[in-house]
Amino acid sequence: MARVALVTGGTRGIGAAISNALKAEGYEVAASYAGNDEAAAAFTKETGIKTYKWNVADYEASKAGIEKVEADLGPIDIVVANAGITRDAPFHRMTPEQWHEVIDTNLTGVFNTVHPIWPGMRERKFGRIVVISSINGQKGQFAQVNYAATKAGDLGIVKSLAQEGARAGITANAVCPGYIATEMVMAVPEKVRESIIAGIPAGRLGEPEEIARCVAFLVSDDAGFINGSTISANGAQFFV
Repeated sequence: MARVALVTGGTRGIGAAISNALKAEGYEVAASYAGNDEAAAAFTKETGIKTYKWNVADYEASKAGIEKVEADLGPIDIVVANAGITRDAPFHRMTPEQWHEVIDTNLTGVFNTVHPIWPGMRERKFGRIVVISSINGQKGQFAQVNYAATKAGDLGIVKSLAQEGARAGITANAVCPGYIATEMVMAVPEKVRESIIAGIPAGRLGEPEEIARCVAFLVSDDAGFINGSTISANGAQFFV
């Protein structure tokens, strides 16, 4: 029986690439999304991957959504916590609402996603958790105090879960993408995009599929001894 993988924010951008890559590797994939019904329907029609709607910032909604996935597909063996948002503003202009929205989705959302699944992984003595962090969680970024804080916090979650889950056959790792050619990045003005690329030694944006391949490796049996690690996929833009 194929292992079941849940990808949050799994219908667009990097998440969609991850969902597709895991399906190609033979996993039974469920992709969650928060609000874009049209995009989710189109994604399912194109790929055959089942989609489920809930807000990862809401624990009870996440728990109910996960229960629905497991009722449909079976116990979840693999979690890719990819869902995330930005609410950018310089710190002196950042509102408490902008802070809490990002914290609730990008940081608490990881807890809300993994926590309901964790007991089953421990019981079955197997699990793969991958959190999609960011280069900006490693180096910080102007006007992204909220976002950078969450993505740095995600790395702390991974390192802690790795230690707690290791004896139960559970691994937890992170991928920190640099600037990737997603819909969001491609929508910025061309001059801004050119300035971003100028700061990347590789001389280009990354592709969503390149992040997806990192995830596909980390959830595989071949990566069983990799635990608590971070893969930086940023074209040599930043080193830790």
